[in-house]
Amino acid sequence: MSKDKITDSCSFCSKSKESVDKLIVGDEVSICSDCVILCQTLIEEEKIPAKVDTVVNKAIEPHAVMRHLDKWVVGQNSAKQILSVAISNHYKRVFNPPPVGLEIHKGNVLLLGPTGCGKTLLAKSVAKYLDVPFIVADATNLTEAGYVGDDVESMLGVLLAQADNDVEKAERGIIFIDEIDKVARKSENVSITRDVSGEGVQQALLKIVEGTICRVAEQGKRKHPQEPLIEIDTKNILFIAGGAFSGLQDIIKSRTTGTSLGFSSELKGNDSGHLPDVTPDDLMKYGMIPEFIGRFPTTISVAELTKSELIKVLTSVKNNFIDQYTYLFSIDEIDLTFTDDAIEEMVINCINSKTGARGLQTEIERVLMPHMFNSGKYKKNGITELNIGKELIINPKTIL
Repeated sequence: MSKDKITDSCSFCSKSKESVDKLIVGDEVSICSDCVILCQTLIEEEKIPAKVDTVVNKAIEPHAVMRHLDKWVVGQNSAKQILSVAISNHYKRVFNPPPVGLEIHKGNVLLLGPTGCGKTLLAKSVAKYLDVPFIVADATNLTEAGYVGDDVESMLGVLLAQADNDVEKAERGIIFIDEIDKVARKSENVSITRDVSGEGVQQALLKIVEGTICRVAEQGKRKHPQEPLIEIDTKNILFIAGGAFSGLQDIIKSRTTGTSLGFSSELKGNDSGHLPDVTPDDLMKYGMIPEFIGRFPTTISVAELTKSELIKVLTSVKNNFIDQYTYLFSIDEIDLTFTDDAIEEMVINCINSKTGARGLQTEIERVLMPHMFNSGKYKKNGITELNIGKELIINPKTIL
């Protein structure tokens, strides 16, 4: 390259010196100010990967989290408010390390509430908003290490897989432990024999939920001396445990005066969020060990959904079931609609079966099954509209 060429234009982008702010000339190459800025940007991106900022750059303040939850979760205003604060505090702690000498403890969350009230959806919706890895672990499948079943560290392998084997990303994730009430010990007395699926699981979870470094195998593999293990620090992983805790209301009633505080009585339709008067002692009497309770400082009760709230779940919330099945029928050029009394009848069936929101999809599948099976025939016979009334809820059948 000639000397004139070097001094007249950028060696990288070929822009002339007249078209840029500055052209820096070396012995054999030249670079323009635009290319310098581009290089600086690339270097900064290397220093701070974009994947780390998916959470950092969001406004992790309680009102922002609450606004997102309102799009996906019907009712439960008090529960959503308390959870939003817990989430905000956790990720403030993660991304704003305190000064030396000050330690901010983790704020893991315990959700109490009946089947189908939205416990899993609350946790999943938060993870979606924060764009962090999220998994659901079934506590009934967990055992202490060395026993038949999934040892508690196996959850971390699943979380790592969900994070595409990115350890840093996994270490900011959320693990929802469902059916946690099923690992309550069988009695208040300390057992002499080994309870590997109950109290033993609680004991095994203590270090992980508080924060420790675990060495785990990749998902689907078991620990083996010849297999390399991956280190995961759990101090910034948020653990949310949920359970129905059936019978807890009786423990509270025995301690207090007045009527039962069961999920299916006074709490029905009551959006108070917290189970009134629940104490750590109540949870200990239920069978949760004190050390485990202490590692879940935020306890939230999720109330049973009312009929009007279940109707909203079915028809109004983001990604509701009516919209999903309407789309499926539209593929076959069939316009699917429901009458108001049909929707109400499906909701009543879910209430009577005590399945809550979780039973809504089962109910709508039951109703639409004969129509989905015959949708091709409907199309061939020129049927372009399908209006589901109450009579087709009571007696699902084809309209051919």
